[in-house]
Amino acid sequence: MTEDTLSVANDHAAAIDARSGEVSRERIVIIRRPWVIWAAAVTVYVLAVFHRTSLGVAGLQAGERFHLGPTALSVFTVLQIGVYAVMQVPTGLLVDRFGPRAVLTVAAVLMGAGQILFAVATSYPLALAARAVLGVGDAMTFVSVLRLVAAHFPAARYSLVALLTAALGAGGNLVATLPLTGLLGTVGWTTTFALTGALTAGYALVVLLRVRDVPHGQPVERSSGPLRAVPATVRGTWRVPGTRLGFWVHFTTMFAPTVLGLLWGFPYLVEAQGLSKTAASSVLGVLVLTTVVGSPVIGQLITRNPHHRIPMVVGYLGIAAVTWAVLLGWPGGHLPVPVLTVAFSVLAFGGPMSGIGFALARDYNPMHRVGTATGVVNQGGFLAITVSAFAIGVLLQASGSYRVALLSVVVLLLLGSWRCLVWWRRARAEVFAAESRGEQVPVRIHRTRFDAPVPACA
Repeated sequence: MTEDTLSVANDHAAAIDARSGEVSRERIVIIRRPWVIWAAAVTVYVLAVFHRTSLGVAGLQAGERFHLGPTALSVFTVLQIGVYAVMQVPTGLLVDRFGPRAVLTVAAVLMGAGQILFAVATSYPLALAARAVLGVGDAMTFVSVLRLVAAHFPAARYSLVALLTAALGAGGNLVATLPLTGLLGTVGWTTTFALTGALTAGYALVVLLRVRDVPHGQPVERSSGPLRAVPATVRGTWRVPGTRLGFWVHFTTMFAPTVLGLLWGFPYLVEAQGLSKTAASSVLGVLVLTTVVGSPVIGQLITRNPHHRIPMVVGYLGIAAVTWAVLLGWPGGHLPVPVLTVAFSVLAFGGPMSGIGFALARDYNPMHRVGTATGVVNQGGFLAITVSAFAIGVLLQASGSYRVALLSVVVLLLLGSWRCLVWWRRARAEVFAAESRGEQVPVRIHRTRFDAPVPACA
């Protein structure tokens, strides 16, 4: 072989190596890009949870600043939950029409503006208006992030990434505790909330630069048509058995731990169980830690075994019913702290389980309608939270007994469990019907005696 031939061969080999290196780098970029987009988007959701739970840390200062009693102070929480619940379907429609990047950008601006207004507010009505603005921005985040997950990740990984999103949101709850308490103690109310608000509003620029609605090169699937067609879109989404099943799964699994964590858990532990404030805070902390740890675990399980999703929900609901029987039926009423801790840990798994509802919305709806379906599902849980929080307060006021008041939680749990079973059966019937037509189905299942024919209307 001549020197010229060797030189050509070496150049050719070098070119192949360079091309292989470029391909490898391009593959790494392609693999990383969805995670980069998700990280930029999920930060908005973490900020939303941070702002949502900030009043839990600043509750005493808020009472002093606005001269409020406990009832007036609780209106902040009820208002924010109500705004969140009402905004879920409109948010889904906005995401499907304008894309998640635009909605997340507006959400960051609204949360920042609401928190800045809260910083300078000196009257109760203005403070309520500020929390309402913040609540609107908060309500627009989670559905938007899940819509991005549906677009950028394979369907098989949707549940895992969705539950990782929820786990990081729970982390935002933890972040709101120590740093915010330190800031309030050092720089004061106005500077603390103005600073966090300004940083959140400024993050909207990061969303614009980093987030993309769909992977590079793919067409954007968006809902179109006149606004008068919106009610028909919502009705069509609601009629899908998988959407209805997701609604009731979310309704039934996530409301109890959330109501305990946001409003009634602390008073129950202190007033009904006789715990110190420190011990009560520790037991409540279990709700957050279980969510953070349990979400990835549940996500992995349902990603590997999607046909086990609803059996897992049914199993959880049965265990939750037994747990409430222990909490409300314990002789003497006062439970040992280890029993309370285990009970709250069990109930906390409702948060990760609720993510199954979003997986159902993703699987049973076309991509251009996933945002709307996700909003419908998310509304289920927050509707249950609003109803149960109000019912507990009314029954507690009337009876003076937490046992009587918390029975409302059991009633909603039983109602939701019944509806889950009904719509599970109907969703399975839809899957079997689609298979018989030769259509692709989200999950392959086997017919059982449970799958008897279901009437068209019920």
